[in-house]
Amino acid sequence: MFSIILSNAQINKDTTQIGASKELTIIDNDLVKRAEIDPLRPSKAAFYSAVLPGLGQAYNKKYWKIPIVWGAIGTGIYFYIANDNQFDRYRSAYKRRLAGFEDDEFFGQISDDGLIRAQQQFRRNKEISVLVTLGLYALNIIDANVDAHLLQFNVDDNLSLSPHYQYNQMENSSDLGVTLNFKF
Repeated sequence: MFSIILSNAQINKDTTQIGASKELTIIDNDLVKRAEIDPLRPSKAAFYSAVLPGLGQAYNKKYWKIPIVWGAIGTGIYFYIANDNQFDRYRSAYKRRLAGFEDDEFFGQISDDGLIRAQQQFRRNKEISVLVTLGLYALNIIDANVDAHLLQFNVDDNLSLSPHYQYNQMENSSDLGVTLNFKF
């Protein structure tokens, strides 16, 4: 079957243009090919993202997400390293004080108890940074998997959800509703 879409214009016989800028569209419903569903595509995307963060997004051709993934995971790694360096500074100063030295960078400014509290704070911040980074890594994998599933989502005319408006003459009122159509 052929369907022709025209809109208030005349067809020029030499070309497929209608009027100045409109085009003639001819669709053969028997030749419309449906994309095959690849059940392994979501698992491949998740695997690629697990191997290298952002690779699953590249597999799904969502290249704009790659800098976001790298930035998020890189930020988590940055905060882990920064907190680890601060933890090491306070830990080294506390060890030197226990050994009897009085030449650490915090001598006269921070007490021994203050050094212990600082170590606890930076250790806690370091552990939170690891958890957040692992959460972002897992979110990267989940995003690649879900995006691969959504790329295969069926949006053809055999399944449609459309709103409708109907005037009810018996009650002299209007009805609003939603129609769900399945075509087999």
